[in-house]
Amino acid sequence: MGNPPDLYYKILNLPKDSSHQEIRNAYKILVRKWHPDKHPASSKSEAESRFKAITEAYEALSDQQENRAILFQQMVTGETKPNKKTDKIFGSMKDGTHSSGNVGLGGVRRAFPSFSKSILRKPPPVEKKLECTLEELCNGCSKEVKFTRDIVTKNGLITKKDESLTIKVKPGWKKGTKIMFEGLGDEKPGCLPADVAFYISEKKHAIFKRSGNDLVLKAEVPLINALTGWHFSFRLLNGEKINLSFRDEVIYPGFEKVLKGHGMPLATEKGKKGDLRVKFSVVFPKRMTEEQRSGLVEILKECK
Repeated sequence: MGNPPDLYYKILNLPKDSSHQEIRNAYKILVRKWHPDKHPASSKSEAESRFKAITEAYEALSDQQENRAILFQQMVTGETKPNKKTDKIFGSMKDGTHSSGNVGLGGVRRAFPSFSKSILRKPPPVEKKLECTLEELCNGCSKEVKFTRDIVTKNGLITKKDESLTIKVKPGWKKGTKIMFEGLGDEKPGCLPADVAFYISEKKHAIFKRSGNDLVLKAEVPLINALTGWHFSFRLLNGEKINLSFRDEVIYPGFEKVLKGHGMPLATEKGKKGDLRVKFSVVFPKRMTEEQRSGLVEILKECK
């Protein structure tokens, strides 16, 4: 990240004396506006470039403010003595006292240090579950998520902050799909802000079961209907009604009817869908009289 600090402030539309909270607020607004997933193909390239620049500017400004706060704390505790390096970072007052940069003390001026990013580590992402119904994963939707995270105040204290994000769930997303938001996880002194990762979780459906990009529907058929004909209807996840009739077919145990292109949409291939597999199980009577048995023998003995 070799760009000058002035450029980073310009990217975030901020004055040079902005606080860490102001930088964070500007980042959140801009990163939502320019997230590539929110833009059509015609403007996706521009959105990706702006999103990358906004993220780089935020990380650079956050790094340098965090490093300044760490060094000042070391000066306060005596771990680090004022020297040419600290003078360069914080500047010196005319009376010989050292200013504290951006730590909020009255009468001090702001300075922009140039620290190596390598001295700050980034904690692992904060992982959260985003539960979706099969209908939402089939048709797509927008889900608002609320969560609480730790943030570091100007005076170095850790406090809780409520956050709200809108996630656009794309048709065809699967269980385990990860949606990452950079810098919106927990904050710790001396560390870069963690990311927050949402993982898609699939709610159990009352009728359908997902198998990859296919949908599976299990249906029970009474023996008499399996032999003489059957008709039933149901609705797909998008609301479309499907009618199935079996008049010239005998439904046997394990019989499966495949409806091409009626499964889940493919997230990576627009316009394509998996299949719907209807699996039948035949319900046999629990008991029969001798007369019924004899009658069935007469009826079925000619069948092959």
